[in-house]
Amino acid sequence: MSKCVSHKCISRLSSVVRLPSSALLCTCALVLLFAAGCESSSRLTPAEQIRALRQEKRQLEHQLEQSKSQNQQLKKQVQVISGLPEDKFESLYELKKIKLTRYTNLYDKDKDGRKEKLIVYIQPIDTENDKVKAGGTVDVQLWDLNKKGDEALLGEWHVGPDELKKLWFDTFLFINYRLAFDVADIVESFDEPLTVKVTFTDYLSGKALKKQKVIKPR
Repeated sequence: MSKCVSHKCISRLSSVVRLPSSALLCTCALVLLFAAGCESSSRLTPAEQIRALRQEKRQLEHQLEQSKSQNQQLKKQVQVISGLPEDKFESLYELKKIKLTRYTNLYDKDKDGRKEKLIVYIQPIDTENDKVKAGGTVDVQLWDLNKKGDEALLGEWHVGPDELKKLWFDTFLFINYRLAFDVADIVESFDEPLTVKVTFTDYLSGKALKKQKVIKPR
């Protein structure tokens, strides 16, 4: 499509419909997404063009209101679950880092002489240096940095929030998430050190906290 067609569409939005600035930006985005439709709209009568643009504006405003409502509802749900008043909600916790404990390694669970399970122990740590059961997602990668190119990345996994919350262990000896992955088909031998890379994305703050650990044969 030529640039002049795009400019004509945006001009109609600002001069014919007279949108507020915020709605105008959203509507302009819609025009860019449906640029081909704009070119074809030149075949419509002026009255039909105005009706179409006004309908698009109403749809965008409705979508914006729905998003705001959903965000507010989710926030209220977390507040109710936490039992905290609204003015204390933002200070529920603040993650500073994650720790991969020394037990993160490969294990031979079926005692057949081959280590077929990667078990990752993750501790979310807040600004008070306390371990907290922070909700979020986890991405795990297993690397053999002795290999080159694409062969260095042996495997990667994603753990969503619903699954993650079931993997929390809070006992006398352990306070952490415990994630287990099958590596029987991707680790041929465990004679040299491997590297585990973890990204923990916290749902409350949106922070992506990263940590890596070198694991060695025992």
